Amino acid sequence: MTDLADESMTVRTGDAGPELDVDLAVVGFGKGGKTLAATMARRGARVAMIEQSDQMYGGTCINIGCVPTKALVHDAENGAADVPGPDRYRRAAERTDALTTLLRGKNFAMLDTLDTVTVITGTAAFADPHTLVVRAGADTLRVTARTVVVNTGADPELPPLPGLRESERVVTSTQLLARTERPDELVVLGGGYVAVEFAAMHAAFGARVTLLARGPRILRAEDDDVVATAGEILTTAGVTVRTGATVTGIEDVDGAAVVHWTDAAGDRQTVRGDTVLAALGRRPHTAGLGLDAAGIKTDERGAVVVDEHLRTTQPHVYAIGDVNGGPQYTYVSLDDYRVVLDHLTGEGRRTTTDRRAVASALFMTPPLARVGLTEAEARATGRPLLVATRKVADMATVPRARIVHDPRGVMKAVVDAETDQILGVTMLSHDAHETINTVALAMRHGVTASEMRDEIYTHPSMTEAFNDLFANLRPV
Repeated sequence: MTDLADESMTVRTGDAGPELDVDLAVVGFGKGGKTLAATMARRGARVAMIEQSDQMYGGTCINIGCVPTKALVHDAENGAADVPGPDRYRRAAERTDALTTLLRGKNFAMLDTLDTVTVITGTAAFADPHTLVVRAGADTLRVTARTVVVNTGADPELPPLPGLRESERVVTSTQLLARTERPDELVVLGGGYVAVEFAAMHAAFGARVTLLARGPRILRAEDDDVVATAGEILTTAGVTVRTGATVTGIEDVDGAAVVHWTDAAGDRQTVRGDTVLAALGRRPHTAGLGLDAAGIKTDERGAVVVDEHLRTTQPHVYAIGDVNGGPQYTYVSLDDYRVVLDHLTGEGRRTTTDRRAVASALFMTPPLARVGLTEAEARATGRPLLVATRKVADMATVPRARIVHDPRGVMKAVVDAETDQILGVTMLSHDAHETINTVALAMRHGVTASEMRDEIYTHPSMTEAFNDLFANLRPV
């Protein structure tokens, strides 16, 4: 264990060994938990931050999620064309490792320098609703807390496919990020955000990539025309996309993995790769937490059951971030912190039901971002609609995309024809991950489609695409 106590935090010796009493114990160093720990400590609370690995200070995002993947995507897009792909990847991986090491240290210091925070590195499990037993090697510490926050995140899921766990060539996204050597032939299992992002990024570094998606199309939550455009972009980038692919088994043969699968017609197929990425979803990390001992319920996927205040079945225990089964976004975890903080120190009015127009972004190249409803979802409501669909290359008044040599993609807007309310916007375009926030803010504050159409935007920028997009709404 590290930093079991400082001068303000006294560890006493009880009948069961070393014991520590605190006001707040946070299990897991992720975004919401670390922010809550720091805020409560600055307000005078005694806080224990418990993290099972010294390689995860700061949480998933900066260590094995958002930051390293986006750093690699950036370097894939901007690397020197005359440098071979494997060398470019190695340099990018080394830069990414240095970046995550730096941020991990800053995150540790953010809490370690606060007088009333004790950072404990070890594995925690509930002994009763208020007591956590933390183990690190042969050492054990009992932490008793008035309030507990479970912030343990989620892990890559490996379903029971023959050979998936046995193959030496199969990796999760976490394991692939830890490597400095680029795969030559990468097979990606999955059709969601993680699968598409890794497929696009590795293809940009020169790997031969095959993506096997079980469903009839990739990115199943998006509209058909957006998915078709994304598929064209991936194919042009060198990714072989196979949909309707049911993987039946994986075996290691002659230094490679052979993935057996059947296509939509039921015909048997195989594809070889030196690396197979299983990007088949993530599961809340609750195993080993001893939730039963605390009387804390989980659902069928293992997610901690919470109410709109993020309280578990024990009202003094909260679950925030990916572990509660909500959207697995860092910024949602940060908003979870706001909800819990208001419940602990404020009026308790903030709830998860307050959230509106939460955007999402997939960092392929160009990125895909959306807020609100797709056209298909809006049609299902039965209300009269106006829809605009614009290819970026056809938007003559938006030169920014051509300036940066990337006029690929499509934009869509869905509007309520009677109220002029923006129901949703999808952007597959340069800077979509940034520009979508303008739409999200507008939707949260009731800005209409007409106002977005007539707004003044800087030039040349991608936000001025809204002048064009909202001017092309048509009834459907």
